[in-house]
Amino acid sequence: VQLVESGGGLVQAGGSLRLSCEVSIRIFNIYNMGWYRRAPGKQRELVAAITSGGNTNYADSAKGRFTISRDNFKNTVYLQMNSLKPEDTAVYYCKARLDAANWDYWGQGTQVTVSS
Repeated sequence: VQLVESGGGLVQAGGSLRLSCEVSIRIFNIYNMGWYRRAPGKQRELVAAITSGGNTNYADSAKGRFTISRDNFKNTVYLQMNSLKPEDTAVYYCKARLDAANWDYWGQGTQVTVSS
């Protein structure tokens, strides 16, 4: 199983980025997917999640600015990030979870840096 994130980079405050996570996994559409981030000196935290059925939830810090979506035909989950702030600077990780088997798979992370 491989999860490959892309789309990170350096952006000015107020800008936008779109992260992608392509998943090499069988029956992608049964997995719940999430985006997490780890800022320097902080613990990893959930940013946004989307269930196999398409239900979403967001951290308070992401509500109104970030949108998670998935394309089951492309085995890909996205995180559209708008109105970025310096405090969004972190390494962003993608996770695939199969609740029935308690399986978690993680990507290698992609760096997002927001300059003020």
